Amino acid sequence: MKNYHISKHNSFYTIGLNYKKADAEVRGKFSLEEEAMENLLRQAKDQDIDGLLVTSTCNRTELHGFAQHPFQLIKLLCDNTNGTVEEFQEVAYVYKNNDAISHLFRVGTGLDSQILGDFEIISQLKQSFNRSKRLEIANPFLERLCNSVIQASKRIKNETEISSGATSVAFASVQYIMNNVANVSEKNILLFGTGKIGRNTCENLIKHTKNTHITLINRTKNKAEKIAGKFNLLVKDYGDLQTEIRNTDVLVVATGAQSPTISKELIYTKKPLLILDLSIPKNVSDDVAALDNVTVVHLDDLSQMTDKTLERRKQFIPQAENIIDETKDDFIKWLETRKFAPVIKALKKKLKTMKEEELDFQSKKLSDYNSIQAEIISDRIIQKITTRFANHLKGDDTDADISLDLIQKVFQLEIESK
Repeated sequence: MKNYHISKHNSFYTIGLNYKKADAEVRGKFSLEEEAMENLLRQAKDQDIDGLLVTSTCNRTELHGFAQHPFQLIKLLCDNTNGTVEEFQEVAYVYKNNDAISHLFRVGTGLDSQILGDFEIISQLKQSFNRSKRLEIANPFLERLCNSVIQASKRIKNETEISSGATSVAFASVQYIMNNVANVSEKNILLFGTGKIGRNTCENLIKHTKNTHITLINRTKNKAEKIAGKFNLLVKDYGDLQTEIRNTDVLVVATGAQSPTISKELIYTKKPLLILDLSIPKNVSDDVAALDNVTVVHLDDLSQMTDKTLERRKQFIPQAENIIDETKDDFIKWLETRKFAPVIKALKKKLKTMKEEELDFQSKKLSDYNSIQAEIISDRIIQKITTRFANHLKGDDTDADISLDLIQKVFQLEIESK
């Protein structure tokens, strides 16, 4: 990447781990909350890293950025999570330059999602870029790359049926409830946690189960009340959690806490209880599953469920990959233009110097010299010349490196270093 003049560092890396090799427990050790992500980005900036994205979801944690060596990014991740370098290396992947770009395209378009066609990741990618931009650690490369991935995602969603029907973890959980709980519309359902997954699960529950016995509990009660008001649901205080668990048939846990929020001691009910843990790290203690009347299902179990709809989506993968290739090719073409941007900039500067010298000479020589017209005409000529050179360098049949050397020699250009 050093020839593209986009970073002071030579290479663009993706380092991370996901559901393919890392189970929920390991992913939990490397998960990042908002504050941790911001701290990581600030540390990266202090270490002279000039372009970095951080994404952390229930399925993956990844860093995408420029560095001298990928270990810089790995250490930043481990310093801001509960995971160690040794644990990371057991399940991790590292991609460099074009491979890193290709990986981000597959992630952002849902092809690498735990549930094929899940487009939740694209909103998280947008948030990642906005966070980096706010903290001034996003460069033009990252902005262009994110916009290209978003464009590919939109095209795949509009031009294929890979996302037909609901495909998220939230929908998979509701589908599981409907398939495994008899008379679900008459059962008591308790939703603990009203973050994004919790909200989406709530909407899907109401839409598909027609259940009016849904209760919400959140540590911050007013957040639950906002959602409850939208759907006319019941809200209880956090202190009522144990009592509500005793009365419920289905408990959906989506709190996003860093340690278990549901323990064996909270459960006194003797009737059958289904618990769905949609959190990373796990928010239901392992010992809860030992209770005879309790069934615990984690989101990793939900994502492994396949149905006819998901199987049907697989036939659209080649079409989606073609769209990715087209969009990625456009991005690579833009990236190639970065190679000669400093030369074009230096050429324009040289031509402007020549212009100023000539206009100064003519202003002294001509009695009817019109400075305004002279400026307009000469600037237009400079723009046409530099545009012609730029178009030549973009040509498929042009050896850009040879042309760049020739332009520098002919005009004796001084190229500014990054």
